[in-house]
Amino acid sequence: MEWFERIEEQRYSVEPFIHQVAQFTRHRGKKVLEVGVGAGTDHLQWARAGCQCFGVDLTEAGIETTRKRLSCYGLESELQRVDAERLPYSDATFDIVYSWGVIHHSERPDQIAAEIHRVLKPGGMFIGMVYGRHSLLVLKLWVRQALLKGRPWRSLADIVWHNVESLGTKAYTSREIHGLLAEFSSVALKPFITSYDVAKFPSWLRHLLPDDWGWFITFKAVR
Repeated sequence: MEWFERIEEQRYSVEPFIHQVAQFTRHRGKKVLEVGVGAGTDHLQWARAGCQCFGVDLTEAGIETTRKRLSCYGLESELQRVDAERLPYSDATFDIVYSWGVIHHSERPDQIAAEIHRVLKPGGMFIGMVYGRHSLLVLKLWVRQALLKGRPWRSLADIVWHNVESLGTKAYTSREIHGLLAEFSSVALKPFITSYDVAKFPSWLRHLLPDDWGWFITFKAVR
């Protein structure tokens, strides 16, 4: 329990805007699927909010960690280890699909987006976040990994692909996100400056930087 609580405190201190975007408590009673449950921190919030929860993850560790975490609070979710490119649910099953910082690691994010569109009910919402390419974090990486190494021709996409988390990580422009979610009837984007963008910046400067330069681009897409 203490370990889980520390993870939760850390996550929401570093990414406090998750609650603002997800608005967990506004969706009580709704049928929610999370794609990529990870350590279960956000999944716990959906369950606490009184949602009917389902979750998938590519790893057994993610599924077992999330299951143990929910059990600490007497909560449950239907959890499965599956590849989100082939979701094991019928069409029009969920009111909400949530995925925070996951699909940009997939080989085929477009296929995951299509599957999410399929399993959402008409009028259902896909809430999530992907990385933004035109961000301060990527600019800093480009300076270190391209400019200072005498390879300024390297693209921002290539820098992210080879130097962020797992090999093949993607980062998007706003236009590309709209393209990724083109099947949805409406898409609203909101970027956020993150602690990763402003690491080592003086505190006075952080407050002057626009969110449009942020590493996280959040979205709400209606089926």
